[in-house]
Amino acid sequence: MAKYFDVHPENPQRRAIGQVVDIVRDNGLIAYPTDSCFALGAQLGNKDGIDRIRAIRHLDDRHHFTLVCQNFAQLGQFVIINNAVFRAIKASTPGSYTFILPATKEVPRRLMHPKKKTVGVRIPDHVVVQALLAELGEPMLSSTLLLPGEEEPMTQGWQIKDELDHVLDAVIDSGDCGTEPTTVIDFSGPEPEVVRRGAGDTSRFE
Repeated sequence: MAKYFDVHPENPQRRAIGQVVDIVRDNGLIAYPTDSCFALGAQLGNKDGIDRIRAIRHLDDRHHFTLVCQNFAQLGQFVIINNAVFRAIKASTPGSYTFILPATKEVPRRLMHPKKKTVGVRIPDHVVVQALLAELGEPMLSSTLLLPGEEEPMTQGWQIKDELDHVLDAVIDSGDCGTEPTTVIDFSGPEPEVVRRGAGDTSRFE
């Protein structure tokens, strides 16, 4: 059964954030709000968490997982960025974007695309997520909370608790969050490619 945390959207309670991070560190799987929509989150090396996310979303091994990072310095440890890409990403973060880039050796192999050796990264513009990441001290493995057969992500914490109570360890509710997934930009090729149009403006990448 998932624990339910009602967290203030502007001044997250430190005790609640600490309890959620303890669950993540204990190989738990959480649902949490972001600046785009709700997401599933687990610790970076949590193999069971990866398997549980795949099962909930019916994902194959070609799905790009996302490393949700607190800041640019953290992001730079996990992906390879040249100067031109650096400027483009820096101008768009924090925000509702996921960037696909070549992974460094810091990224567990099971998180990479099996052929491209790439991974998704993002820096969210959301107070609660930033508090979680600051407490955790490392990026969080993440995936949009979009259930199989659904066209839109789940948007209500109580609904997520109700429907996924048996497969999650915690749900964070901090009121309204976004309803659109992130915009996904693939920087692994010679030119940036808009893979998914979502909450972030795509004009600077086209």
